[in-house]
Amino acid sequence: MVLAAGVVLLMLVAGGLKVLSPGKASQGGGPGGPGGPGRSRGEVPQVSLTSPVSRAFTERLELLGVAKGRQSVTLSAATTQLVSRVLFSPGQSVAKGQVLVELKTTEQDAALAQAQAREVQARRAYERWRELSDKGYASAAAVDQYEAAWKATRADVGAAEARLGDRVIRAPFAGVVGLSDIAPGAVINPGAAIVTLDDLSAVRVDFQVPDRFLSSVKEGQALTATVDAWPDARFNGRILRLDTRIDERTRALTARSEFTSAEGLLKPGMMLRVGVTQGVRTALALPESAVAVQGDGASVFVAVQADGRMTVQQRPVVAGLRQDGWVEILEGVTTADRVVADGLNRIQSGQPVRPAGSPPPGGATPRRAG
Repeated sequence: MVLAAGVVLLMLVAGGLKVLSPGKASQGGGPGGPGGPGRSRGEVPQVSLTSPVSRAFTERLELLGVAKGRQSVTLSAATTQLVSRVLFSPGQSVAKGQVLVELKTTEQDAALAQAQAREVQARRAYERWRELSDKGYASAAAVDQYEAAWKATRADVGAAEARLGDRVIRAPFAGVVGLSDIAPGAVINPGAAIVTLDDLSAVRVDFQVPDRFLSSVKEGQALTATVDAWPDARFNGRILRLDTRIDERTRALTARSEFTSAEGLLKPGMMLRVGVTQGVRTALALPESAVAVQGDGASVFVAVQADGRMTVQQRPVVAGLRQDGWVEILEGVTTADRVVADGLNRIQSGQPVRPAGSPPPGGATPRRAG
């Protein structure tokens, strides 16, 4: 009986030790195992793979310029006078020579009528003395004197008409008028702004080209430009003229260009980034999502197949231009490499992966629900 009690005691002690020691089943697959919280032992992330491709990259020099109308002017009066009529609306398209503002002309109308009356009287006197001279009753000197007096009155009429014309403000060219606060009854002083007028059929842009890039520009060269207001739009233009000299202070040459804006998106005063093409070259390229940038360096994750499994290795690359969602790769990869295309923040160097769409390890195919 004592022997039986000893055997039972040994069994209880052995069972307690088994509970206190970690079992093999808890290793690896539990919450604290090597797979990390919530990750099963055999889980391998899926990645999309791509290979570098040859792509054309356009090397461009971007310069800043301010947009102006093809023709732009701020209209003003040449004299002090009251506004009689305003014949335009803000934003209206006007034709060349169209009357925009009329000033009070009471005094000028009277002066013109007076000058015209004197001119008629002087002309008649000249004609009478010329008839008398033709009949031999007047000297040629007297005729010349009356002719000079008649021509003087004609000049007075021209001066009066000019003063009257100064009271009418016309559009010097076809364009669009801007905003204005001018109203009938307002007093206009010489040089005071009445309204702006812009020819918006095309936009003129002057930009500065550093002298070291002069070999990249020439008259008639095609250009493209972008503006912050329309980031997805590209405006086409060309270089009209290059200045004849370089600014000694900035060591830059002024280039005058012209851009078309059929929808009127470009406005005078806008800041444009003008792209000057320096050349086109073909190089290996990867999508921007496949290139990780850290400081001044860049890297990619290259898939490596070894011992029946696929891992990724981080590899530094030399990146060049970035255009249209692609990155130029100057060094680091070849067309034979398979590179992780996206989701770089979910993987790390040396980690096992499997291509997107491939079955999980072991050949099991995921069962569809339903």
